[in-house]
Amino acid sequence: MERDGAPDIHRFGWTTGAAARLVALAGRIGADPLESSDASLQRRLLVLMSVGTLPLTVLWSVTYFAAGAPLAAAAPAVYSVVTPINTAVLGWARNFRLYRFTQLLMTLVLPWVVMMSLGGFKESSVVIIWAALCPLVSLLVEDLRQTVLWIVGFVLLLIVSGILQPYLTPSRLPGAFVTWFFVLNLGSVIAIVFAMLYYFVRQRNFFQERSETLLLNILPKEISEALKTDRSAIAAHYESASVLFADVVGFTPMAAAMSPLRVVNLLNDVFHCFDDLVEKYDLEKIKTIGDCYMVAAGVPRERPDHAAALVRLALNMREAVASRTFGDQKLAFRIGINSGPVVAGVIGRKKFIYDLWGAAVNLASRMESHGETGTIQITRSTYDLIKDQFDCESRGTIKVKGADHMEVWHVRGQKADPPRVVEARV
Repeated sequence: MERDGAPDIHRFGWTTGAAARLVALAGRIGADPLESSDASLQRRLLVLMSVGTLPLTVLWSVTYFAAGAPLAAAAPAVYSVVTPINTAVLGWARNFRLYRFTQLLMTLVLPWVVMMSLGGFKESSVVIIWAALCPLVSLLVEDLRQTVLWIVGFVLLLIVSGILQPYLTPSRLPGAFVTWFFVLNLGSVIAIVFAMLYYFVRQRNFFQERSETLLLNILPKEISEALKTDRSAIAAHYESASVLFADVVGFTPMAAAMSPLRVVNLLNDVFHCFDDLVEKYDLEKIKTIGDCYMVAAGVPRERPDHAAALVRLALNMREAVASRTFGDQKLAFRIGINSGPVVAGVIGRKKFIYDLWGAAVNLASRMESHGETGTIQITRSTYDLIKDQFDCESRGTIKVKGADHMEVWHVRGQKADPPRVVEARV
């Protein structure tokens, strides 16, 4: 019911839901699981336009027949009969190319037949405007070269109509009938064009946002924006950044005793946990290599606290691993961190990955591989940046491949803030 002129919300919701179900049903007709998102959108758009105009073509056919114009009524009747059959064939054979050609051909030719039978542009209430849907829809569902052919066909029909206009016999439809059909033809075509463009733009925006989200899950935002305008190699030097490597202790023998699917699920569980922490501290996950997890701070966005932010992440990672199980397994990690100059960027043309290069990266990896179970091992370059904020234990020097002996520290935790001294006012 409606109260005080307000619309019935439940009825509106039911109508909207019914429309959504019809759109979903149209989307499944002739669907191919291997088709791209663009191809799926084109198919749905044409099916919606073809089937959605059936009530109008039936109305046009019945009205023309009742007005004493049986030939004019025949053209929309043909469309009303052929379209459901053609749509059913699409659902069965999935031959979208044939369906597209047939529907566009009927959209182009049948309004012209109606116009010819009624005696020209004016007498037919410019019904040929329906034929303009042919090149417009083609522009949305075909490639540009094929659309040009439909545009040429539409223009040729207009020229032929203009040439034949003086030789056509005007219909005897009432003036009011012709006037109102002007309104219906123009209004219906404009409404259909708007609905198609609205649906097309909305769906393309959805696919674009989904692709953008996927791209941002692979590359930093700054890099993805740069790649949209320049597909060449992108690299930049950063004078001061920090790199973290985390690796599961004893992963190889553990994985050998597990099924491949279980191994993948376990790593997925671990890396999901780490991804949440990386996002929390606004850091940059670089990549995973097997059971190794690599994170950087200070690239591609420079930040003065890159070392401290990465150490906080490491402490949170260690705490998360110690407090829970992953795939019913209790895991232990080694974590290594180093700070220094790096080169970061994207190289190649396919399967882009944002990566880091330089001695600082190699040394961070060595800190992890030469570390002890459950520890966060750092170099002097990182220690000098975070020693005032974190409690670190010197571990002396260790032999590191490619770097001889190096001083290392283990991060034990964050230092407590010194108590504030509040002066009493007299």
